Amino acid sequence: MKVLGIESSCDETACAIVEDGKTILSNVVATQIPFHKIYKGVVPEIASRKHAEWILPVVRQALKEANMTLDEVDAIASTNRPGLMGSLLVGFTFGKTLAWATNKPFIAINHMLGHLYAAQLQSDVEYPFLGLLVSGGHSIICKVNGFDDLEILGTTVDDSVGEAFDKVAKFYGLGYPGGVIIDNLAKKGDPKAARFPVPKLDEKDHRYDVSFSGLKTAVIHQCDMFWQPGYEHSTENMCAAFQETAIKTLVGKLLKAADDTGLKTVVCGGGVAANSRLRAMLAERTDINCIFPPLKLCGDNGAMIAGVAYHFLQRGDRSDMNTVTCARIPQFKRGLDQVRHNK
Repeated sequence: MKVLGIESSCDETACAIVEDGKTILSNVVATQIPFHKIYKGVVPEIASRKHAEWILPVVRQALKEANMTLDEVDAIASTNRPGLMGSLLVGFTFGKTLAWATNKPFIAINHMLGHLYAAQLQSDVEYPFLGLLVSGGHSIICKVNGFDDLEILGTTVDDSVGEAFDKVAKFYGLGYPGGVIIDNLAKKGDPKAARFPVPKLDEKDHRYDVSFSGLKTAVIHQCDMFWQPGYEHSTENMCAAFQETAIKTLVGKLLKAADDTGLKTVVCGGGVAANSRLRAMLAERTDINCIFPPLKLCGDNGAMIAGVAYHFLQRGDRSDMNTVTCARIPQFKRGLDQVRHNK
């Protein structure tokens, strides 16, 4: 089965064609970074307008690179949540309309499930496993019982890790996207140069939860308080110390979940899964099998949407033409146990 997947939840206009949930026949991603860079963050109005401008050429390019016609596509999938509402509407409406016009099966996809599936496009992973979803909007630790069955163990109680990276970068004028820039600068610095505070959450109610608001505030407004004697107050040292604290916060809670559940396979997904320190820190744990997507599949892309859609379609799921978009997923907030894909 060849599935055409469309993703437009934020600032990437993406389309891919994947066969049988594994073989990527094409994967086209048109990035809007140059248009948002001057604002040091995504501007929703600009994002939605660019999606409307680019969606048709991107879909055509995906078909061309796969050496296929639309008639040879078996089904169509589009992201319908979570994300920026204006951006979601463009790709989702296009995909739904295309499916209706060609009388092909259509499936709406929660793109966070796509991020968890991205690594499985190149690796076979047995369920259950631990999932780490880290992006500009989410920081989630979950037990993954199936491709659409996540048991939420922990989330952020305030900012996501990706948001903290972006806001620190914006405050110091480092550029956009912040996560990539801080990661690169951190490689030239010393993580021991500053000792930033690690949030202390109540073990009973927040055993696997994380918090990044206090760390972000400390780095932005109180940085001088945390420098260690003898270290240069450089941007590189600040980035290295900040990144080290943020990643240790994530990994500490993830390893605690691994110990408690007994699960020794961890699958990571989302834009922050590309972070070099996160990958290195988890690689140090030889007792845990950590699986990451290739860098090109960490960010938003259509391949992960088409890949996970295949499994819904194989099960017989279809989305009707009344299906709508949703900017947020309330179940991903701390305290709720389960999230399932709405059929």
